[in-house]
Amino acid sequence: MDRSSGQNRAVAHLYPPIDPFDQQMLDVGDGHRIYVEQCGNPDGIPVVVLHGGPGGGCSPAMRRYFDPATYRIVLFDQRGCGRSRPHASVENNTTWHLIRDIELIRARFGIDKWIVFGGSWGATLSLLYAQSHPDRAAHLVLRGVFLMTQAELDWFYGGGAGQFFPEQWSKFADLIPKEERGDMIAAYQRRLFSGDIQLESRYARAWAGWENALAALTVSHPVGDAPAEYARAFARLENHYFTNQGFLESDGQILSNREAIEHIPAVIVQGRYDMICPPISAYRLADGWTKADLRMIKASGHALSEPAITAELVRAMDDLRAVYA
Repeated sequence: MDRSSGQNRAVAHLYPPIDPFDQQMLDVGDGHRIYVEQCGNPDGIPVVVLHGGPGGGCSPAMRRYFDPATYRIVLFDQRGCGRSRPHASVENNTTWHLIRDIELIRARFGIDKWIVFGGSWGATLSLLYAQSHPDRAAHLVLRGVFLMTQAELDWFYGGGAGQFFPEQWSKFADLIPKEERGDMIAAYQRRLFSGDIQLESRYARAWAGWENALAALTVSHPVGDAPAEYARAFARLENHYFTNQGFLESDGQILSNREAIEHIPAVIVQGRYDMICPPISAYRLADGWTKADLRMIKASGHALSEPAITAELVRAMDDLRAVYA
């Protein structure tokens, strides 16, 4: 189950940049249109990439974890973020809407089964999608596991992570009056949905800044403010989902329903020092799941772009070529 990864292992590199062979705005109903792209080999092994956040959007860099000669890579911006429209909208925007969108994309592209690749919130969505459609996920490749539990939210927004990064926590918390700091998600919710765009953008940048500051174990340059448009979608969507506990029926739902996906093989890549999604979640997810390969990555945090995390994800996808080719 647990395979430690160290610096002595060969480093895998990202594949060269590639352009999509298909880009479209897909009408998914409910007033939403989502951006979808396909890259790589149109006849290759299908893989769907689920970005983080909620609200992070996909980027060209996410195409580069896959051999373009081997994989048919499907990426999309989830409702309300990236190039999807309406921007920063939380109307008709829940976990179950997103799962329905994933299935719509799969059916639209004529894909029977695909590898599901997701990190952070993308890992949450990957697991819930597989539990909802266990016959459609051929393999799960997960990074920085987030199980959408209250304990995880309390850790990151209740001061747990702030004990390790007090300077950054102070910037995040000091914008809120002391009497409201007992529930930072609710306090930010009132400001992110105030109807005042300037106020929303100010608090959105603070929300995104707190997360960005903790994403990587080491940062070679100062972390600046995210662009207002990006930050507003990111913060509003995250806050909306977290306020509603991910729209799950119960706390701990993913682990409670793990039996539904235990027949699906999984690779779980987890940074040992992930401050946003602590390793205990990945460990609990993999514990007893015989087809899960947990790879705990030394000296790494949360970010997809961290060198050792990148290397392990590319290695995992390269290894799967022989399984599904």
